[in-house]
Amino acid sequence: MGSRDVLKKFFAGFFFVTCIALIVSVIFLIGVEKGFTQPKFTMTALFHEVAGLAMGAPVRLSGVTVGTVSDIDFLEKDVRGRGVKVELSLFEKYRKQLHRSTQVAIITQGVLGEKIVEITTDPSVYRADLTRAIIGEDPLDVQNLAETFGDAARSLSETSRSIDSIIIEIKLISSAVKRVLNRIEQRIIEGNLFKVF
Repeated sequence: MGSRDVLKKFFAGFFFVTCIALIVSVIFLIGVEKGFTQPKFTMTALFHEVAGLAMGAPVRLSGVTVGTVSDIDFLEKDVRGRGVKVELSLFEKYRKQLHRSTQVAIITQGVLGEKIVEITTDPSVYRADLTRAIIGEDPLDVQNLAETFGDAARSLSETSRSIDSIIIEIKLISSAVKRVLNRIEQRIIEGNLFKVF
């Protein structure tokens, strides 16, 4: 084996190690950017249903991403009508703001309908214990909303048909009244309005 072969193997090994180091660096930088290295704590929210919320979905507080959904599971026993438990993995640095949390809801974001958890705050409220479960607001059920709009459209259609039939009746009555008034006017002109024979 010549010095040329050794040099080729050295550069191939160096290139391989450099690529591996670059890939590890990119993964680490993405992890830091996504908050994988930041300290976190867990908060629990209870829902009646989650409507397609998935693990890993973002958790937002006033539009700022403060964590992710770490687990979704059923409760053994319902709590105030809620049977689904959603574990929220939240960044420790937002703990102070989350003590003012009052409402947790699952909302739809974007055109594709991605489900996220939105937390709203109230400055007048202070939650001393963030480890206690929060009763969440159920997501808006698009199917029920569509059915409600469909029922409202059918009702409006029936009302419109009823109004159309009333208008036709009014036109018929109006033409009958017009004929009676024309006859009365004709009799007044002829001078025999009050003559019976």
